[in-house]
Amino acid sequence: MDFTGKVALVTGGANGIGRAVCLGFARHGAKVAIVDRDTTAGEALASEIRAAGGSAIFCAADVTQSASVQAYVKATLDAFGRIDCFHNNAGIEGRIAPTAEYDEATFDAVMAVNTKGVFLGLRHVLPVMIAQGGGAVVNTASVAGLSPSIGMVAYVASKHAVLGITKVAAGEVGANNIRINAVCPGPIETRMTRDIARQVSPNNPDSVAERYAASIPLGRYGTAEEVANVVLFLCSDLASNVTGTQYVVDGGRLVAAAGVSSNAMR
Repeated sequence: MDFTGKVALVTGGANGIGRAVCLGFARHGAKVAIVDRDTTAGEALASEIRAAGGSAIFCAADVTQSASVQAYVKATLDAFGRIDCFHNNAGIEGRIAPTAEYDEATFDAVMAVNTKGVFLGLRHVLPVMIAQGGGAVVNTASVAGLSPSIGMVAYVASKHAVLGITKVAAGEVGANNIRINAVCPGPIETRMTRDIARQVSPNNPDSVAERYAASIPLGRYGTAEEVANVVLFLCSDLASNVTGTQYVVDGGRLVAAAGVSSNAMR
């Protein structure tokens, strides 16, 4: 887990899982480029890393726009000269509604950030890694990319797509010494999860969290730091033979859901 002398680029890096990943990379010696549309939080995080003795820059960007993605890649190269690790993480949850009633504009927005944003990140970072002779990428998918979350058609579709993109790209650039994997968080204690709970039950969001936690074998939501640990592992030399796959970080939620489904068929 030693990233001394390496450069890590993280989209959606100002808050939640991305923030924890940025701090983790910095703690293990990497120079960090933080990309987010939240300028206040992004600048504050870069300052925090520098104050602790690390190296960090912040780039405000819209991951759905090719020119903006090219700009954050250029800013990273201008500051640090290379990109060794790329956490392609920016994402939004959208709204909760039945598919038959789902707002088209919201669907387009979710797909633009969660799917096109991942594609554009790869489109502009991979040529850098190919030219320098290697690198490691982790795309943020979700357990929603492996099983349905009712009422979240756009989010589920986008995260299934991220897993497909991960596998295609990994197969294409393995010979270039580039590894690409995905991380699939379950319920994590972040703003996104709290927003989903408020949408499900505006008057009592805490009840949603309690119900979700009760369905998880470990009995709790995960933390952003726990997901960050997996991202750092996948970017490290410890995962040197791991590519084209996904790591689930959900406290056993998918296993429990599979058990419920199998029992229902008996």
